[in-house]
Amino acid sequence: MPTDHRAQVAELMADYQRSRERLAETHQELASITETARSADGRVQVAVGPQGTIREVVLADDVYDKLRPAQLAATIAELSAAAAQAAARRAADVLAEVLPTGTDPDVLLGGHADGASTSVLRNEPGPIDDDVSEDEDFSAGSWLQQSPTKRM
Repeated sequence: MPTDHRAQVAELMADYQRSRERLAETHQELASITETARSADGRVQVAVGPQGTIREVVLADDVYDKLRPAQLAATIAELSAAAAQAAARRAADVLAEVLPTGTDPDVLLGGHADGASTSVLRNEPGPIDDDVSEDEDFSAGSWLQQSPTKRM
């Protein structure tokens, strides 16, 4: 019987190791995602990462002669948004390969396939219940930040 348990534990450890390796690969794939968008005239180019973080802005030498500052800013913002959507689609594709069937990778990435994003608020105060006794503290703060005696 002990060998049966050892074999089961060995298999579980092997599964765990494979999962960790796949997680590391997925993390590297996500971190390496970069999408680039260019203006129609090619004077402005913006590259962003998987979370929409601008990684690079390339401007042609004559861009200041052709575009006013407000136009340039609007172009950079527009290109950033387009590149961010493309990067988010690629990140969703990477995650779709490793997520369980039926899990929406766009939800995990904080947005939706249509490019809209929603923020998830944490520790929002809930409705007040007048039936709570005075010694109970249901504040919106995290219990992890409280001292052990205050949690009791």
